[in-house]
Amino acid sequence: MKKHNLIALPVLCLVVCVFLAGAAGTGEKKSEFARTTIDLGIVVSDVEKAARFYKNALGFTEVPGFDVPKEMAGDSGLADYQAFSVRVLVLGEEASATKIKIMEFTEAPGKKVDHKFIHSSLGYSYLTIFVSDTNAAVERAKKAGVHPVKEPYQLGGGNFYLTLLKDPDGNIIELVGPKK
Repeated sequence: MKKHNLIALPVLCLVVCVFLAGAAGTGEKKSEFARTTIDLGIVVSDVEKAARFYKNALGFTEVPGFDVPKEMAGDSGLADYQAFSVRVLVLGEEASATKIKIMEFTEAPGKKVDHKFIHSSLGYSYLTIFVSDTNAAVERAKKAGVHPVKEPYQLGGGNFYLTLLKDPDGNIIELVGPKK
C-alpha cells in the first residue's frame, strides 16, 4: 500500500464511522446520499481567468482549495500521473452550498468541447444557477465584462427568466430567476 493511501485510510474510516453513528442514532430513515447538492469539477484552459469569471461575473466566493499529488491522480484514475491544484469556489455560505472545482493542466491541456449549443457535444452541457434577481445577476456579469448570449428569455407567462452566459472556455451557464 502506498504512503498516501496509508494516511487517507484512517481519515476515511473516521468519516464513515461518524456518518454511520449519526444515521443510527436518529431513528429516521436516511437518504443514501450524505448531501443532496453536488460539486462540479471543471478543467479550464486558464485557471486565473476562470476564477475571475466565476467570482466577478457570477458571485462565487473562493475558499481554500487543495493539491492532488501525481500518485493519487494516477492511482485513482483522475489523471495520468500529473499533479494538479484545485481551486474551490462556493455559491453561498451554507455547508450544502454548490461548489465548483476548477483546475488547469498546463503539461497536457485538454481539447476544447464544442459548446455552440447544448446539443453540439455529448456530456455535461451547462450549469444552472438559480438567482433571486435576474436583473441584478445580469448587471453583475456585465460589470465583469461578460454579456448574455441573448437578452433574458421569459419562461412561460410569469416573472421567471432564463439567461445564458458563457465562461472563458465557452461553457454554458444558465441563470434562472425572476426580474425585480
